[in-house]
Amino acid sequence: MPTGPREITTPFRPIPLDVPEGMKPNEFFNSPENLADLAGNNGLLTNDEDLLLYRKALGHSNEFDCSIIYNTSQKILNPLGRPVRRTQVPDNVKNVWNRMNQIIISFMLEKYPDPEKYLILAGEASLDSTWPITSPGVPSIRMLHNHFIVFDKQQLKDADMTDINNPNLTDGGQHSVFAAYMKDVYVEFLSSLDLKILKPVTGNSSSIALTGYPQGLTNWEIQGGIESLKNIDFWHEYDQILKGFLDFYRTFFTQVSSRNSGVPKNAYFAKEIEKTLLFNNDFLSAAKQVRDKCLSDAKYASDIRWQPAFKQLIYRDDQGRLIVTISQNSIGNAITELLGVVVKRSPDKEAYEKAEPALIKRLLEVRSRLIDADLGRAIKTKYWDK
Repeated sequence: MPTGPREITTPFRPIPLDVPEGMKPNEFFNSPENLADLAGNNGLLTNDEDLLLYRKALGHSNEFDCSIIYNTSQKILNPLGRPVRRTQVPDNVKNVWNRMNQIIISFMLEKYPDPEKYLILAGEASLDSTWPITSPGVPSIRMLHNHFIVFDKQQLKDADMTDINNPNLTDGGQHSVFAAYMKDVYVEFLSSLDLKILKPVTGNSSSIALTGYPQGLTNWEIQGGIESLKNIDFWHEYDQILKGFLDFYRTFFTQVSSRNSGVPKNAYFAKEIEKTLLFNNDFLSAAKQVRDKCLSDAKYASDIRWQPAFKQLIYRDDQGRLIVTISQNSIGNAITELLGVVVKRSPDKEAYEKAEPALIKRLLEVRSRLIDADLGRAIKTKYWDK
């Protein structure tokens, strides 16, 4: 079986939304009106922390696919003012969010126990609020949300290989100078984090054999597996990785923007930045290369996300281990591409409705577990009731 990224086709039911004249689709998708539609047609559960569990109408997989969104659309009308990273979420909301994550991931592992048959992943992609809302690559819903997805590996085996230069395959710094110049200093910087549950994985032992992804990234094994996700210390370490990543790329883009800049304001690891990054020739040389290209290439400069964008996820590798990884996100936003899976969504009402009953059954079952854990109230739609 050849190794390489796959492109699968996932059918969906066309969504009957009328976008007002003069609005671009993703402008409407971010409106309070559309978010109300999302809850009314696809919402499964909501709670007092404004966390909404919903079915993905434009899904990645019809085996199992849902999201939790921090639905601030009724309280923060400005899409650019909404939280787009876990680091911006209040502690009481994050605590509930972590518990919901743990229960849904446990459910996926229980229902899909064989790592040879199913690829399981859960994570989030950055919704970079520094980009204009109409820019390419900006997500259709501009609020922080997690993805929970299961792929049948037989479908991946049967799928066509996709071009490794597909612009959506943003894993491993393929659209930056990261892999060539900054990998070693990145590993050195993140090694300064105080992690006890997360153990660095060496080499490519945690890559998915079918796709060969993730590539060129620092990965961490969750020691203790699913039981560790019930420990609040794990979620603190998960956030530490995100904070370290943000510090690294915030420092880099600050150097690109302004030569010889100091430690960015509000850095999480200021001493480590000063010691490891701002005195590293490879790091500063890479920033110079990007800066020089920005000065001569307007399109290149326009495509840069000056605030770090990311994909961070938990996935099960071929050995059955739970792995954490994080990647720069330059153009594409689909979380699945981090594992070498490109999803082509196809409007096909008949094909979707064949898979829908089994999908809804699984989503309602995981909803029941969340309700039993006092994590929310059921939502009634025309597709399911309370």
